[in-house]
Amino acid sequence: MNTTNAIRIHELGGPEVLRREEVALPEPGPGEVLVRHEAIGLNFIDTYHRSGLYPVPSLPTAIGMEGAGVVEAVGPAGAAPSFQVGDRVAYGFGLGSYCERRVMPTGQLVPIPDGVDAETAAAAMLKGMTSWYLCRRTYRLSAGETVLVHAAAGGVGTILSQWCKALGATVIGTAGSAEKGEVAREHGCDHVILYKEEDFVERVREITGGEGVPVVFDGVGKATFDGSMECLARFGMMITFGNASGAVPPLNLLRLSAKGITVARPSLAPYIERRADLEEAAGELLGHIEAGRIRLTIGQRFPLAEAAQAHRALESRQTHGCTVLVP
Repeated sequence: MNTTNAIRIHELGGPEVLRREEVALPEPGPGEVLVRHEAIGLNFIDTYHRSGLYPVPSLPTAIGMEGAGVVEAVGPAGAAPSFQVGDRVAYGFGLGSYCERRVMPTGQLVPIPDGVDAETAAAAMLKGMTSWYLCRRTYRLSAGETVLVHAAAGGVGTILSQWCKALGATVIGTAGSAEKGEVAREHGCDHVILYKEEDFVERVREITGGEGVPVVFDGVGKATFDGSMECLARFGMMITFGNASGAVPPLNLLRLSAKGITVARPSLAPYIERRADLEEAAGELLGHIEAGRIRLTIGQRFPLAEAAQAHRALESRQTHGCTVLVP
């Protein structure tokens, strides 16, 4: 039986629980293909699976959700879509990407356009399709609106800010340092707030003439939630989609009534559950990238064997842009 190197966890905990192991690799079955990874995306959800904040089906398991590579073997014919040996493919929602090679259902894969390289595809899929549902589905952004994007220099932030800008919005982004502020500006932010030096609530009010914004995209969580609520205009929508600083505490719903605020806590899975939706999300994302409307910055590259170091860098806010693991 073939084998592959993988980074797996046998217990929940900090980065130290990530282990490099050789694991058995089955032959692809009906409707499956063997993918050799060229790059693997790093995301906060990986740290949530590792720590136990988000449950995994069973232990031991490989973690990681997105990757890109080349089809090396094809199983017996199954349900559409079908791929051939040599096809370049990517995915953004398939637990177990921290490995050199893996067998995957074809229904989770999308083709990579010729104008998009593997590292960009691997870094883009989860963060990019998250950006897609945030501004195209959860909140259907219109030209002329002003939005607040937290962690605008991060993986999702850099993509989401550019997507909002492409839709005709004015983008206010928060960042933790002057260096990250420049990254945010380079990726679509019209206004950058350095939240360690400025009160972001006051600055949003200044920028919007006291009106507030119709939507806040907040992947930070606990540390920014209360302030973000104060930034909303009447009938605004608070979208909290991540827990980088910890989970948001329980919310008193009466707090929403004064300004008619809506709070959403979406996740990617329901938005791409149907194949047609996955193809729409990935198609829009990769099309924007190929056309140059969305540009990804790979801020960090780590060998797959150094996944623990990559997790430490991500959790300590030492990264900017997107991060990839290289098998």
